[in-house]
Amino acid sequence: PFLEVTMFKNVFGSGFLVRTAHVILTWVITLILFLHDTELRKQEETGQLVQPVLFVLLVLVSVLLYFAVSLMDPGFILSDDSDLQFTLGVTEEQMDMIPPTTKSLRQRRCGHCLLQQPMRSKHCQTCQHCVRRYDHHCPWIENCVGERNHRWFVLYLAVQLLVLLWGLHIAWTGFSYTPTWQLWLRTNSTLLAVAVLVALLSLIVLLLLGSHLYLVSLNTTTWEFMSRHRISYLKHCGADENPFDRGTFHNLWGFFCVWGTVVWEQVYFREGSDQV
Repeated sequence: PFLEVTMFKNVFGSGFLVRTAHVILTWVITLILFLHDTELRKQEETGQLVQPVLFVLLVLVSVLLYFAVSLMDPGFILSDDSDLQFTLGVTEEQMDMIPPTTKSLRQRRCGHCLLQQPMRSKHCQTCQHCVRRYDHHCPWIENCVGERNHRWFVLYLAVQLLVLLWGLHIAWTGFSYTPTWQLWLRTNSTLLAVAVLVALLSLIVLLLLGSHLYLVSLNTTTWEFMSRHRISYLKHCGADENPFDRGTFHNLWGFFCVWGTVVWEQVYFREGSDQV
């Protein structure tokens, strides 16, 4: 029931206008690319439907991924004490493997929702919940990016970037040549505005995707990267020291290919013991 209420709030809450604007803008741009004399329209008119259909399907996939990431539970911590183990998928045997010295860290209590916070979790002031492996709260999707939806967020960025770059190429093919600049601007003003907007969005998404892939390769989060001087379990670490880093390959493999909850206390103290 709680998750159903949360999803209802996510759909019809403050993010409703943002998501509606995103969908409308996406399909308006797609429609403009088809209405102008671009290569998509020419292929459609000549019966060559492979690329037009693929482009529309890719746009549809990007929209579906957008809603999946924005409505997905990012890893909210909903319960405490004995229910915490069930929520996190952590067995008693796994909890016993965590050294006793970690007790103070793994029993850190949130000052807002008063729940115990596992390592790498943080309370989001916007969502009003603690989130496991918190990365950041994204106003674009009006949701947190955390343990459960982070990989889907990166996948969404990759698909969105592909759509934008393809759309930019399509827009470029639609410009018509005229004798004067004034006539060219009047003829191509709508397509030019779309091309500029798509180029700007492409740059933003490229920077976002690149930064997230870089942080994932280091097994760190945006929050940890930006605020490590204020995080209790990272303050004592050196500037280039990351207790969760298991090597680029293992970091990427664990992020994209390993499903399930990670007990970060185990990783943290195992790495610490290895360095000693």
